[in-house]
Amino acid sequence: MGSLDGLKILDFSTLLPGPYASLMLADMGAEVLTISSPSKYDLVQHYGACVEGTNTSACSAWLGRNKKTMFLNLKTAEAKAIVRRLILDYDIILEQFRPGVMQKLELGFDALRALNPRLIYCSLTGYGQTGPMRDAAGHDINYMARSGIISHAGRASDGPSLMNFQIADIAAGSMNAVIGILAAVYHREQTGQGQFVDISMMDGCVPFNSLDGADFLVSGRQPDREGELLNGGCMYDYYETSDGGYMSVGSLEPKFWENFCRRLGREDLIAGSVRPENATAVKAQIRELFHTKTRDEWTAIFDGADACVQPVLDLDEALLQDEQIRAREMIVEVGMPLQEDVSVRQMATAVKLSETPCEYRHAGYPPGYHTREIIETLGLDYEELKEKGVFE
Repeated sequence: MGSLDGLKILDFSTLLPGPYASLMLADMGAEVLTISSPSKYDLVQHYGACVEGTNTSACSAWLGRNKKTMFLNLKTAEAKAIVRRLILDYDIILEQFRPGVMQKLELGFDALRALNPRLIYCSLTGYGQTGPMRDAAGHDINYMARSGIISHAGRASDGPSLMNFQIADIAAGSMNAVIGILAAVYHREQTGQGQFVDISMMDGCVPFNSLDGADFLVSGRQPDREGELLNGGCMYDYYETSDGGYMSVGSLEPKFWENFCRRLGREDLIAGSVRPENATAVKAQIRELFHTKTRDEWTAIFDGADACVQPVLDLDEALLQDEQIRAREMIVEVGMPLQEDVSVRQMATAVKLSETPCEYRHAGYPPGYHTREIIETLGLDYEELKEKGVFE
């Protein structure tokens, strides 16, 4: 049994934040039924290469793992009636439309809670259900920009820099959606009552201002790019090597800094600490030193140094070769559901449970694959509903 066996979730989300949240829940044992429309384009479904021998994209096979999937045209009365029947069994909803959309479809929290008081309804949006920006469009870059975290990130000479990682989507959106849903499940176990869970991706970015944000709220001092402890204002940084690689230096504490300086051959820098008064000059010297050797040579020098120094790995080195990632089983081989002889490598869920470990039963099905099965389970006529455009 998975740790979340018995939880049944209707997932109306698309793109990345909602699907990744429901992926984590599915890996931990929840039964997830994804509802989508073939007429609505989903960028993630078509992103990147397809799994060999299939028409399923790698991203779709990953985000659809352990889930069932069906098509519904929520603008039809019949589809709405199907949802109302499903929530009597699938009593957790995750949706990612703009605020008010589900209410216009007569599928909002209040309408559905009247049918099932145990309903947990999680709405995951960019700016939340309230406030002057509730209806604004946005993407990961926008939520980070408005939250303040980008104002003190990047290089002083160049300003903000892009990262190929969806911080607001996953770290702020997906994770808080999972936390909110599980908190609501615990409350329901105690009281029998469901509730509405309002998750904003921009809200989730606000605490990412972390140490400098907490300091600002008391001191009023704005952090400067490359001026603070963790954004380049000390030796905590990335350093280019002679072959164009990079090393990460996180030697903040005195013992790590001392070990770093000794391996670097610059014991004279120990007394100045990781944040000396002449930080710019010291950093320039360290940059010059790192340029004298390759990344692999520096990796060997710092191996076992206990100095918080590690190489910057590319995806092949990290996902396919790294011993730590392999030991933690963070890349798993998952079978494609409709081809017994085809499997795909995927990123695992990072939650390690001793008694109920995550299971990776199958990769994602083609979108809509379970539509007929679900409809017939409800005792409805699939062909008749199809003629009415319920699955378009």
